[in-house]
Amino acid sequence: MAVLNRLQVEAEYEGQRIDNFLLRHFKGVPKTRIYRMLRTGEVRVDGARTRPEQRLLAGQWLRLPPVRVPEPQQADSEERLGSAVVLVERIERVYEANGLLAVNKPVGLAVHGGSGISLGLVEAFRACGQWGSSLDLVHRLDRETSGLLFLATKRVSLLNLHRQIQAGRFRKHYLALVKGAWQQSGLASLRDSLVKELHPGGERHVRPARDGEQGQAAMTQVKALCTWEHDQLGPLSLLECQPVTGRTHQIRVHLASSCFPIVGDPKYGDPRFNHQVQALTKVSRMFLHAWKASFDSELARERVAAEPGNDWQKGQQKLGCPWKPRPVADRADTTEMPLINP
Repeated sequence: MAVLNRLQVEAEYEGQRIDNFLLRHFKGVPKTRIYRMLRTGEVRVDGARTRPEQRLLAGQWLRLPPVRVPEPQQADSEERLGSAVVLVERIERVYEANGLLAVNKPVGLAVHGGSGISLGLVEAFRACGQWGSSLDLVHRLDRETSGLLFLATKRVSLLNLHRQIQAGRFRKHYLALVKGAWQQSGLASLRDSLVKELHPGGERHVRPARDGEQGQAAMTQVKALCTWEHDQLGPLSLLECQPVTGRTHQIRVHLASSCFPIVGDPKYGDPRFNHQVQALTKVSRMFLHAWKASFDSELARERVAAEPGNDWQKGQQKLGCPWKPRPVADRADTTEMPLINP
């Protein structure tokens, strides 16, 4: 159907790029069409031409051209909704307040749909939740990583949490099961700068910067929760990790480059060791879990935690790990790791 709009920017969209606003407003319209209407002046802001990077201000008037929005096929739409409902029902919600939704993402579930993935977590919640397209992803979480994932149900909450991320007020703590005996007591700081590479076939890979090479500054704080000796696999350690910066694959690369690869990591881990662990535990996963997070709300410092799933607990038990997390309800278990100055 053709849609002709003249609309006023609401306060919650202030600061958003106009291209992102249009991509949401014209759901289903190809990106090429969106950027063509911006380039050719079909979209006006207070009567003037605009650019994709322009930030919106509350109260501005947008003139939008007639655009044919594709109607979804009913059968495809119903099938997609059914898949979304099944997916959402098996995902634990651990926090829902202040315009935020935090879930305990299962391992192996992609955050977004993409090549070869018809439905991601965000699309599933948008399809069957009460928020529709207003649900936004606050931060990334690798498909192989389980645990806390934050979504914003209001744009003002999204912007607030992004400001806290930039200011270091939104802190995330991960559990990582690694090969080797972590000897350092107290808090350690891993500071290798990181370089992204694109391998043949489009595979993304991250490595520490070499001497004289310019990489992205990165910092991960680590402390050992326990270290033990397995009679077949040798020394193992369970670590608590806090990424001070938010680089791609940061924890995985920092630990691997320190000779403590994460158990089950298919990209940066020890393939032979991973095969031994899988054969012993009958668990196939990467042992990295987004465990705890803390952030500021209007009234207090909020602390949220997500228990590792059954597959993690089975693997931990099979490997003889003596450490057990306190129940999530125990607020003492959501204390923050003190920050070393970056």
